[in-house]
Amino acid sequence: MIEFQNLNEPVDERIARQMKAIVNKRSKSLGSVIVLLVVQTLASCMARAGEPGPRQLENVTKQAFDHYVALTQARNDEELKRGTNLLWVDGLSEGPRAEAYAALKSGEVKMQKLETLDNQKSIPCPGGMIHHWTGLVFIPGAKLDEVLSVLEDYDKHSVYFTPDVERSKIESRSGDHFQVHLRFRRHKVITVVLNTEHAVDYFHDAPGKAHSRSSAVRIAEVENAGKSDEREKASLTRDIPKGLGWLIKPFITSIPRETLKFTLEAARKAVEGHAAKAKKGSKN
Repeated sequence: MIEFQNLNEPVDERIARQMKAIVNKRSKSLGSVIVLLVVQTLASCMARAGEPGPRQLENVTKQAFDHYVALTQARNDEELKRGTNLLWVDGLSEGPRAEAYAALKSGEVKMQKLETLDNQKSIPCPGGMIHHWTGLVFIPGAKLDEVLSVLEDYDKHSVYFTPDVERSKIESRSGDHFQVHLRFRRHKVITVVLNTEHAVDYFHDAPGKAHSRSSAVRIAEVENAGKSDEREKASLTRDIPKGLGWLIKPFITSIPRETLKFTLEAARKAVEGHAAKAKKGSKN
């Protein structure tokens, strides 16, 4: 199985992201070696009220998000150390758990909204919204090296994850450390284009087991993308105009879930395509 987690922080044009991946062979009772791809997306999006137009987030919003991220990372580290019940479906009772695994084996994407608590209480985020989702998808028959080959092939992410990823390039690589440029395009009522720079590290913990951590060290919104007057804006954050929250908020809250589902499906397709190509090449 593989698990990713993204922690997005829209503060000072920087987004701190953590991605972790754990890969294990599943039980032979499943009929084949199955790779389970899991993605968790955490995105702090837009402020709730105020003037339209870009501005920096307030310190109280940043502090709340940093606290949420720290607690989430601590929980993730503990789960990695424990090495059991890493998937949210494993926490379900026997009946629902069996149904979830059956759905995954049939090709469905399973997702759930998460929330990290502080002493069993919700973490308030004044002036902001935090979205935290987890998702799972099975990739039957995939091997660890096939999955990692796709994930580490950042030069082709604009192919694997089109149209969400418009451009992709490995800026530099030293062993398992990558510096990566990705340009994202997302349309939901309006179209937003982002230039992003990421530092990614992969760790091989044991045979058949690995994880990775990624930080987006720079993110900037692009105005007039693809045109002669293209330029980067100074901030990623926009307010929701007063009185329009009831109309706009449903679109904002649906974006993380839709993006997560697309990413899972596209990753599965890319891994399956990579495996099929490798198999064909071995026959020739």
